[in-house]
Amino acid sequence: MIIVEGHVRLADANDIERVRTAAAAQIAASRAEPGCIDYTYSIDVLDPQVMRVLERWKSWGDLEDHFKQPHMDAWRAALKEIKFLERIIRANEVAETRDI
Repeated sequence: MIIVEGHVRLADANDIERVRTAAAAQIAASRAEPGCIDYTYSIDVLDPQVMRVLERWKSWGDLEDHFKQPHMDAWRAALKEIKFLERIIRANEVAETRDI
């Protein structure tokens, strides 16, 4: 399994409202893709300028195909409307998962 995790720091906490509709469309389209196990964005409870990213994919190929999907163009265009102060997102291959 591939886990994509990280965060972006928005210049303005209100910017999330400017892309909320596009984010909802991006999440729905991504969740419908083959190989997508989960796809989520969330705002940090303690810091409303931080948007957390969590994705789970069955394989590297599924993740790579995700980046080529047409809905990605609309999402990238929407993101041009806001300013990020920081972007840290990593993809990790997980060999084992346990419930805790």
